[in-house]
Amino acid sequence: MKYSHFFFFCLGAALVVALLIYPSFTTDEGLAADPFPPQPMPGRIILSWSDDPATTQSVTWRTDVSIKEAFAEIAPASPSPDFRDDAKKVKAATELLVTDNNAAHFHSATFTGLQPETMYAYRVGSGEYWSEWFQFTTASREEKPFTFLYFGDAQNEIKSMWSRCIRQAYSTMPDVDFLLHAGDLINRANRDEEWGEWFYAGGWIYGMKPNIATPGNHEYARNLLGQRTLSDLWRPTFTLPLNGPEGLEETVFYIDYQGTRLISLNTPAIYADKATIQAQEAWLDSILQNNPNRWVIVTHHHPVYSTAKGRDNEEVREAFQPLYEKYGVDLVLQGHDHSYGRGYNLNFGSSRKKDKGPIYVVSVSGPKMYNLNFEDWMERAASNTQLYQIIKVDGDCLVYEAYTTTGELYDAFELRKRKNGTNKFIDNAPEEVPEIISIPERLRVKMSEKEIEEYRQRFEEYKARNKGRKELKVEGLE
Repeated sequence: MKYSHFFFFCLGAALVVALLIYPSFTTDEGLAADPFPPQPMPGRIILSWSDDPATTQSVTWRTDVSIKEAFAEIAPASPSPDFRDDAKKVKAATELLVTDNNAAHFHSATFTGLQPETMYAYRVGSGEYWSEWFQFTTASREEKPFTFLYFGDAQNEIKSMWSRCIRQAYSTMPDVDFLLHAGDLINRANRDEEWGEWFYAGGWIYGMKPNIATPGNHEYARNLLGQRTLSDLWRPTFTLPLNGPEGLEETVFYIDYQGTRLISLNTPAIYADKATIQAQEAWLDSILQNNPNRWVIVTHHHPVYSTAKGRDNEEVREAFQPLYEKYGVDLVLQGHDHSYGRGYNLNFGSSRKKDKGPIYVVSVSGPKMYNLNFEDWMERAASNTQLYQIIKVDGDCLVYEAYTTTGELYDAFELRKRKNGTNKFIDNAPEEVPEIISIPERLRVKMSEKEIEEYRQRFEEYKARNKGRKELKVEGLE
């Protein structure tokens, strides 16, 4: 998060500009209703990391423009309410942001000098307006077990439909260490209302568990010059590491967490500006080459291998896949295709013993769905299904589990790290759970007979490739 370059006396002029740029800001009756207006009381409180997770913690929040100076307070957590007596105050950085619905101040603070593996309590605010006390636990400096939640695209109907997914995920595994979002958190990059829905859905969870987010194509919008640019709300909303290439701050970064290097790449930037490809390639090569961690997990929005018909992100694959294979990346977590697929690349043949590439996952957590394409790389698939994933890392073992938004285990596997750095793959997908790969009726009615027959053919080829794993059935196609 950056310090504002605006002076407060410019607020009136900024609002006038907003009325010109965002016609939806007004109606015939005057100002449109803002469903999530900023208040003097802190809102949109979210934890993230901008530095070492063992000794620092960053927090970002929003208020209305009447709050010109804000603070965060922190103390070691204690069962006694007297922990507040030892609270230390940190002054926040504040910046003004004018959106289609409002003008607000976004504040960010980073707590430093924290003790590893220690629970802290904190609150944010100013004057008479303070949040509740939240709690978080710092990471260990050592390689220790941890767990996190991974979400594909939320994007649409976030308040009404995605909220159940993140809340069920947290209910399934409340003792997670952080959350990871693989892009398309919202649908329209600069619509403050949609960001408000995203925060409504996650609520206080964001203030208790740190968040890692990578941008999707829907976090990009065209500016007045027709150029695709990152959402105005991205950097004010998150406080993420600045260790990526210049110009891609807080979208391309890495975080080392208890023996695992977590990497975010910005694939939408590739399609907005081809010049960013080389910068990301060189940066990725350097941080993979100089990596002291046992595990490497990468997230980006556009898949290396797609799950949906008519999609193929060749630029992403050509830029990153060779480096994934060269340096032994373990897992790549993606979104974009609004369906589910899990598998691995076939460049080294179909035998896992010869496979040097990572496991690739494409998932979706929101209600927008596309038809599957049953590509060769896929070993487990799902259509028309909201999912969340729980990933556990413990020494030489990485455990992956995908759950439906109603809490049923749908897919699972383990990676066991060998002494030579390669992984043994163990497929733990529940045999009693059939693959959900039928065509949703709302999509089927829009398809021609030819398209339905093509889908059936792709399914038969998929079934033949996976013969012996289990009998597959698709409702309405057999």
